[in-house]
Amino acid sequence: MAETGESRKRSKKRYANYGNKKYRGSRELEVGMQGILITCNMNERKCTSEAFSLLNEYADQLYGPEKFSDVEDSESDVDNGADDDDDAEAALKKEVKQIRSSTQKRERRFQALDSGANNVVFIRTQHLDPDKLVHHILQDLHKTKKKKSRVILRMLPVSGTCKAFMEDMEKYLQSFLEPWFKAPNQGTFQIVFKARNSSHNKRDEVINALAGLVGKMNPRNKVDLTNPEYTIIIEVIKAVCCVSVVRDYMLLRKFNVQEVVKPDKEQNLPQRTEGPSKGSKGQEQEGGNGDGVTVQQEEEKTTEDHKDDGQDHSSVKP
Repeated sequence: MAETGESRKRSKKRYANYGNKKYRGSRELEVGMQGILITCNMNERKCTSEAFSLLNEYADQLYGPEKFSDVEDSESDVDNGADDDDDAEAALKKEVKQIRSSTQKRERRFQALDSGANNVVFIRTQHLDPDKLVHHILQDLHKTKKKKSRVILRMLPVSGTCKAFMEDMEKYLQSFLEPWFKAPNQGTFQIVFKARNSSHNKRDEVINALAGLVGKMNPRNKVDLTNPEYTIIIEVIKAVCCVSVVRDYMLLRKFNVQEVVKPDKEQNLPQRTEGPSKGSKGQEQEGGNGDGVTVQQEEEKTTEDHKDDGQDHSSVKP
């Protein structure tokens, strides 16, 4: 009897572990997703709650209230053909419509997923532009100076994702960056790179490859570390590379929700100059890496994910 009891316990554990793995895999950041990376300080549950509130508030302004597909509508369409209920084909069509409508009803425009890193929440988006939404939120906070969150630090849009291996990243970014940098398009830019829980991506290798890629698209693309038109954000988490190209990155305080609501006189915003200023408080600090690449380290007043391996923000000057 003892052996049978132990075998039952083992079988339960096996089934339980299998179920957990399957559930966890379907609820985490994966290649092919769009969304928003939100960083916080040690309180991911509160961060997620604040994120939903903030995102829904501004999404309603841009896109209107969230609409759900109504099962009753699909049922009413089929009821018009009640005479065909006996027909197997009509019954099958009715069932398919009900399944589709119920599936669409469960799809929300915002869905919280496991990002794969501590103090980072990934909100998957459906049927909207994450870059447009995040910029709208930060622009309004910058204008009104009204604080609307306590634990959220930064909100970074994720317009595209790919595998975080050099070959995959180069292939994906080749087409992803064309709308901004391929001739005749051009603009000043900087690159911000950060890796979490990833040891196979070397910072210098990534930023050098990306800088070369942008330069080949149009030689008129120039680096501006003070106030660039575009900021290319590369966020690597485990084996997923999250990419976005944003505007007003410096003006909106590096997309920091806490900093953007502070009065401008406290922010010490960077001035437009011929070159990046050095040693000024709250601005970028530069240091050469010996390979002709200037690396720019971001300094934030609020500590962010300091325990993660390989976390660094870098901007590149080819």
